[in-house]
Amino acid sequence: MPEKEVILTLDGLKKLEEELELLKTQRRKEVAERIKQAIEFGDISENSEYEDAKNEQAFIEGRIITLEKMLRNAKVIDDNEKKDCVTIGSTIVLKDIEYGNEEEYTIVGSAEADPAVNKISNESPVGKAVLGQAKGSIVEVHVPAGIVHYEIMDIR
Repeated sequence: MPEKEVILTLDGLKKLEEELELLKTQRRKEVAERIKQAIEFGDISENSEYEDAKNEQAFIEGRIITLEKMLRNAKVIDDNEKKDCVTIGSTIVLKDIEYGNEEEYTIVGSAEADPAVNKISNESPVGKAVLGQAKGSIVEVHVPAGIVHYEIMDIR
């Protein structure tokens, strides 16, 4: 079964590469040193410091594998070109038709999604609804609370 393509902006690619580099160069060494110190304390069968360090080591190694896989399957999109329809990398302004409030979102691949900073996945309900739509379009988004209608006010 082919691995899933990971869609990233150039910024997202840089962040993943930086995280991978930090884990490989710095975090691995720190954990190895913690394990070495814990072993020096003696009996490792009852040494919680050793257990904690080994668990952290397993997490770091797992994250390195995940990041390497994501980067191997990365498709970088150009988020600087002028767009007349919503694509991954677009920053859009949506107006809630019912309440009139406006929100700004950047559409990103699922690996970069961070709703806390208004980066939403192309696989999310809003992301799916707006992809391929033009400025001025009205989109219908199915959410757990029902259906919300948005107008696309701007695409950058």
